[in-house]
Amino acid sequence: MANVQTELARILRDIREKTGVQIRLAPGKGEETVFSLEYGGERMTAYLDGTGKEAERTAKLAAYLVSGADARALFPDREEHLRAVLLGEGGEWSAFRFASRYALREGACFALDIVPDKRLPEVAELVKGCLGEGDLAVRMDRTRIAVVHFTDGEQSAFEFGQFLWQSLYEELGVHAGIGIGCEVASFSAVARSYSQAVTAVRVSALFRDTGEVHSYREYLLVKMLEDVPRGKLEEYVEQFRIGNIDEVFGDEEMAATAEAFLDSSLNISEASRTLYMHRNTLMYRLDKIERETGLNIRKFSDAVTFRVLSVIHRLLRHGGRT
Repeated sequence: MANVQTELARILRDIREKTGVQIRLAPGKGEETVFSLEYGGERMTAYLDGTGKEAERTAKLAAYLVSGADARALFPDREEHLRAVLLGEGGEWSAFRFASRYALREGACFALDIVPDKRLPEVAELVKGCLGEGDLAVRMDRTRIAVVHFTDGEQSAFEFGQFLWQSLYEELGVHAGIGIGCEVASFSAVARSYSQAVTAVRVSALFRDTGEVHSYREYLLVKMLEDVPRGKLEEYVEQFRIGNIDEVFGDEEMAATAEAFLDSSLNISEASRTLYMHRNTLMYRLDKIERETGLNIRKFSDAVTFRVLSVIHRLLRHGGRT
């Protein structure tokens, strides 16, 4: 009975923190609504300030939430519970329960999805050893590991991802794809960040992007276009057909040159270093792209057009929405 009351107290505290509604297990002063709570096979009398229809609705909602939190399943195994939170199962309520039970630190956080090429158990242990106080890590399945990192202002999200990747490579000889979700205001919204991290890994593999660490922010345009039905994408391509752009996309050397130039923020010198290519050779290829397509991707507006068409081309090649 004592354990049931302890767990119930945690649930009622979560309700108060989430909704501002305070439910007591002892009578107070003034007018109040009296109702029953069933939890863990026990029935208890509860009290809520105020009377009337609104108070009755609030009491019914509280009773429903408590009854749905079965004593044997309310707090599952820590890792099982964390996996469920990251996958969005149970919504913010489940995240609140996890944060309350394990006294997580408050503040902004973001999630990472780590997909190593081998040695998953050892990778999981090393990752946990790299985390700061309050951070979380869990094996999601036999191929990937999730991390929740609470921001501290010392490292950017990308720097933290690079730190993990470097640690795995130097300590274990493991190559890993790492996706980084956007920062969220609190742990209660971390499922959204984790979903974004998974998307970053998936899309980077689909597009065969260079590098091992990728942020969801890189793929905002991709996600927007990925959600467009295939027929509409084909319509866009037909409406905005530009020169021989299909030939450029079909030429791996030319396409790689263009992508490296765009990824280098239209900087000739940086792109030359990235490609290990002489500056004049790069200029020649950019001129050729302009001759073939009519797009001078050294100009921002033409670069944006080229990028959009490049993404659509790849989505259509790999199969978009129908």
